[in-house]
Amino acid sequence: MSMDEENKIIVRIIKGDMSAFSLLVDKYQNLIFHITRRIVPEQMDAEDVCQEVFVKIYKSIGTFKYQSKLSTWIASIAYFTALNYLKKSKRDFTEDYPENLLDMEMDQDDPEELLIKKNTSEYINRLINQLPENYRVVLTLYHLEEFSIEEINETIGMPVGTVKNYLFRARKMLKDKITNQLEGDYEER
Repeated sequence: MSMDEENKIIVRIIKGDMSAFSLLVDKYQNLIFHITRRIVPEQMDAEDVCQEVFVKIYKSIGTFKYQSKLSTWIASIAYFTALNYLKKSKRDFTEDYPENLLDMEMDQDDPEELLIKKNTSEYINRLINQLPENYRVVLTLYHLEEFSIEEINETIGMPVGTVKNYLFRARKMLKDKITNQLEGDYEER
């Protein structure tokens, strides 16, 4: 969907066209869910937050200023809505990430390769879940959603230098966790 098509959809949504809004939901639901789950790992709660994000987008789409990408604006709403939810609930989330967080191509791999990919995906997501919240969000936006450093800066209001620093530290922490795990597995043999 080009920016021009998005702009036309925004105009239709402002006029109350629900079918245009459903197009927007289809395009951005994965982005919203990924960001929300990095902050609110419990699936039922994350789904509630996603619903709240969609309501906010619908109600405030008329305030979108076209000064940034629509995806950045939407990601920002998801990020701050999830943070606010977490502050209100004040729960300690330790649950694992969903099995299908990293989508897999079902048609090109044999079952054994799919199982390896699925297990690896779950393992990496468990490790990411152990990182501090800001590291989780920055990694998700940069690697899963392919946001640029500048887009992450616009989305969550974190300075560019801090985003780069968090990415570097998060990658290092993940590498260290994997190395420690591998060394532990090796020593057990």
